[in-house]
Amino acid sequence: MSIRTAHRYLMDLSEMGVPLYTEPGRGGGYRILNNRMLTPIILDEDEAFAIFFAFQSLRYYPSMPFDINMNSISRKLYASLPADAQNKIDRLESVLAFWTHKTSNPSPFLKEIIEAATENRILEMVYASKADNTVREIVPLGLYAYNGFWYMPAFDPAAYETRLFRADRIVLLKVTQDIAVPPVNLPSWLDNQTAQAPKNPVRLYVELTREGIRQCRSQPWLEPYIVTTDEVYGYVETEIDQSELEFVSSYFFQLGTSAKVLEPREIADRIGMMAKELYHHYL
Repeated sequence: MSIRTAHRYLMDLSEMGVPLYTEPGRGGGYRILNNRMLTPIILDEDEAFAIFFAFQSLRYYPSMPFDINMNSISRKLYASLPADAQNKIDRLESVLAFWTHKTSNPSPFLKEIIEAATENRILEMVYASKADNTVREIVPLGLYAYNGFWYMPAFDPAAYETRLFRADRIVLLKVTQDIAVPPVNLPSWLDNQTAQAPKNPVRLYVELTREGIRQCRSQPWLEPYIVTTDEVYGYVETEIDQSELEFVSSYFFQLGTSAKVLEPREIADRIGMMAKELYHHYL
């Protein structure tokens, strides 16, 4: 194209709100700023409410990817609304909240994880494991938020398996230039987690009182398997993996007499032992 045509296109981009800068010299030219301003977007009132509604679900997370400043975005959007719509937003924020456990542990590498996941980059990270810090090379599938924490499913090329990491436990992170394509993406992995059958299945059968039913209904891993026999009693019947015995024992121990594990016997025995240990602790 001609120089005049190129200049005309550059002027059109500038008028659209795309900020450009010039690099002089050999190999130079016009470039677009990474953090460019977007052209104005016209929203109707319901669309504006939908954005404020979505922000409510993120309010209790101390870290956000791409340094999202919800307060800044909210102020700009709020200022553009008419007075009656602003009053409605004020009432909305006072009556609606997506409450999650608010943690003080930051997750400073969310942006790097998202960018590496989109490019299939291998990450070198130092991770705070249960016993000690470990060095790992992984390919992140992405991020998901649950109960106040950010989680990173990641493919381990050395072990050829996908593992789950908590983002706030990443001590150091380095994005490499190496690329590896994981065998599964994030939506497929999440779907597989909910549908995956136990590798070493064990039958779980627990009798529940009214309070036990109420407590178990707040647990996503138990709620689908609750059967109520009447208004007062019910039971849980499902299969768990052998590796989950300790976790399940700890959970039902907390319910006290609101639950009684009949199967497997290992969990019943473990709860009895935990009760004895607690009793002797307070003697």
